[in-house]
Amino acid sequence: MNNRRTFLKNAAGIAGGLSASQLLAAAPSSSSKGQSFRNSIGVSTYSFWGFRRNEFRSIEKCIELAADMGFDGVEILQRQMEDESNAALQRIKQRAFLLGLDLMGFSTHQGFVYPDKAKRQEHIDLTISQIEQAYRMGIPTMRINTGRWGTSKDFDELMANKGIEPALEGYTDEDGFGWVIDSLEKVIPKAERCGVTLGLENHWGLGRTVEGVQRIVDAIDSPWLQVTLDTGNFLENPYPKLAQLAPQTVLLQTKTYHGGGTWYTLDLDYPRIAKIMKDANFRGYVSLEFEGKEDPLTAIPKSLEMLRTHF
Repeated sequence: MNNRRTFLKNAAGIAGGLSASQLLAAAPSSSSKGQSFRNSIGVSTYSFWGFRRNEFRSIEKCIELAADMGFDGVEILQRQMEDESNAALQRIKQRAFLLGLDLMGFSTHQGFVYPDKAKRQEHIDLTISQIEQAYRMGIPTMRINTGRWGTSKDFDELMANKGIEPALEGYTDEDGFGWVIDSLEKVIPKAERCGVTLGLENHWGLGRTVEGVQRIVDAIDSPWLQVTLDTGNFLENPYPKLAQLAPQTVLLQTKTYHGGGTWYTLDLDYPRIAKIMKDANFRGYVSLEFEGKEDPLTAIPKSLEMLRTHF
């Protein structure tokens, strides 16, 4: 108690005799938009593995590298997990905790753009199981996708067409949106029970456009479905599109392309993107998704330095 009194007495002296009400009035409001604050910076395990660098396949190895490089958190790519048992999930959770890192995102894959109701149900069940995995690891948000028609010959063709592909013969995008919305309505109760906020990404398929993402999120109309915003998935005129989705964003995925990208390389203006997110009062995690050909052990620290500078 004496220490507390001494602190208060000294603080009053420093304040030069200002009253408590004057001190409160002079302090910036924690809810003020546009004030200066620091976003936490995480890294996706995908940044290390990239579906092809098997020396970085281990989730725990990626967590250790992230800690050594100075990140605040890690976003786990679910497809990178070789063991989905509860024991493995708890080892991941413990490793991150011991290294002082948040497990702050879970990036998953699913798709609901199927005429076959049984096939859609498979992906509903898959998504529910992924929510449970996130819950067991204490991860608060999970990236989800709409899925796509699958009418492209392969991913190379899809990228050559800038993510655009025709609907299956006999169906339209209207059918697809109905299937996606109906499917997500069935997974939202599980997300709410587990406290896992779903983030629909501006990804390929029906979520390729701002209008597609907002149509689905608005139709579900739940605080448990928001937006995971990816800076690298609007291939043309990205900034007004990012600004449109920024107010609903719960996780920002930031692409970098050191060494050149595999399908494309975007010259993204991160000072401008950071301002867009600040203007939207985004205070959440910024997650690095490195997609270049450079060695991730050199490219990822450079990317972190850039993100720290602007966010």
